[in-house]
Amino acid sequence: MPTGGSMRGTTVVWGDYGLRMKDHDRRVSAKQLKTGEDTIRQRLRGLNYRLYTRVSANIGVYTSGNEVRMGKGKGKFDYWACRIPVKRIVFELKGDLHEQVVREAFRLAGNKLPGLWEFVMKGDPPIVGLTKLKDGITLEGLKQARRLPDTEALKSTPLTPSSKDTPPNTISTTA
Repeated sequence: MPTGGSMRGTTVVWGDYGLRMKDHDRRVSAKQLKTGEDTIRQRLRGLNYRLYTRVSANIGVYTSGNEVRMGKGKGKFDYWACRIPVKRIVFELKGDLHEQVVREAFRLAGNKLPGLWEFVMKGDPPIVGLTKLKDGITLEGLKQARRLPDTEALKSTPLTPSSKDTPPNTISTTA
């Protein structure tokens, strides 16, 4: 699971509008993804559009029953799921649609999916972690140190304590 430093998958690539995860990482089941997709299709029924799903449920979830002792294997297959990192685009939509109609469809889908979601458009800046790369903020700038270390303070403080100031850590056992 990416924890930051990557802007891959945070911008709209194929469509004009997108639905992006807003809060922290989540595990979303294939059933929940299908429900969100069906909600978008239901709201836009009869209109000319193309829906792209940018994630796929490729992780099998296995469970054991309640009150089962430890051991005895992995358990039986339960459902498919996918891990969605923070600020990842999940759905993209392309077509001759009004922006408010698409916003409403994505709002309805976001209400049925776990977590918080936001509406994005093509041309919105990419995001690294929680920071948008716009107005002079670059990926290289985020990777650099925020401030330079003070060389005067580093020279004046010793790295190891002197032996005069601290007592020895050994205990003598003399009888």
